[in-house]
Amino acid sequence: MPTPPLLELRQVSKVYARGLLAREQVVALNKVSLTIDDQRPSIIAVAGESGSGKTTLGSLVLGFIQPTTGAVLYRGQDVARLNGAAYLRFRREVQAVFQDPFAVFNPFYRVDHLLETPIAKFKLARSKREARRMMEDALNAVGLRPEEILGRFPHQLSGGQRQRITIARALLLKPRLLVADEPVSMVDASLRATILESLRRMRDEHGISILYITHDLTTAYHVSDDILVLYAGNVVEAGDAEQVIRQPKHPYTQLLIDSIPWPEVDRRWGSVELVQRDGAAASGGCRFFARCPAAMPRCAQSAPALYRVSEAQAAACYLHEGQPVALDEVLRASDRAVMA
Repeated sequence: MPTPPLLELRQVSKVYARGLLAREQVVALNKVSLTIDDQRPSIIAVAGESGSGKTTLGSLVLGFIQPTTGAVLYRGQDVARLNGAAYLRFRREVQAVFQDPFAVFNPFYRVDHLLETPIAKFKLARSKREARRMMEDALNAVGLRPEEILGRFPHQLSGGQRQRITIARALLLKPRLLVADEPVSMVDASLRATILESLRRMRDEHGISILYITHDLTTAYHVSDDILVLYAGNVVEAGDAEQVIRQPKHPYTQLLIDSIPWPEVDRRWGSVELVQRDGAAASGGCRFFARCPAAMPRCAQSAPALYRVSEAQAAACYLHEGQPVALDEVLRASDRAVMA
């Protein structure tokens, strides 16, 4: 029997109710299937505008919320039903780094506390000396000097230092998957490269897969192997990150790429036409219909499948209609293209 993957999303949807008596429903994520195998560590970017479903996807992977339909499986077991040793193993192997490097710390404790807690919780060290060595190794791994960090309070450190400490904390547990939710959006531009390089080292030196959630396609381009572009909870484009960002095929991805402000004074951005069409797509139609400059009548009636546009790229758009392809097939093809 084949070994089950580290984590698997099977047709996962998340629907929230809102309004008076919860009569209105908002689809935050719609039938997303994704497999993360720890035998081939990679960095998968999840990109899209605010409200696209990025953080909802991350919260489902971490087990913070439960899907409305579908299932999230950890090594073949439903995350919602994990308990005992299996739950502790899941919590150790699937870690997170969040957007705000300030909120993670308790200002009344020295930063040592953030590192000591998981060591004690998971019984990682047999002595205080061993625990100290583990903390120092983890800090060194993210480019921090232990003698400058340990013993200090959070307010005595920069935002970039605090964010790297949270990465060091995750590294202590030797995870197999790290969910990094906008990890560089609140630090100075000068520190972003350092933090992103720490993520790459986690993949290359420690074999850790990373789900990199971001609205910043420039960092996704530099750090990711694969990318999923979400719009209104739907995967609209996916594949090799460099290929998708250099040659986007879905009209929404093209709009995202076109909105990137390049460091060239004479270069225009925002040249792709942005449409606001009267009316909305029928139930089951393409969610991007009202804004799409290339929309056709059929787009309002039924949502397109994910169609392969090249070996390592697919788009959910009738402009590229052909043989439907599963998301995992596209990502596996992307891995093969990189290895070749």
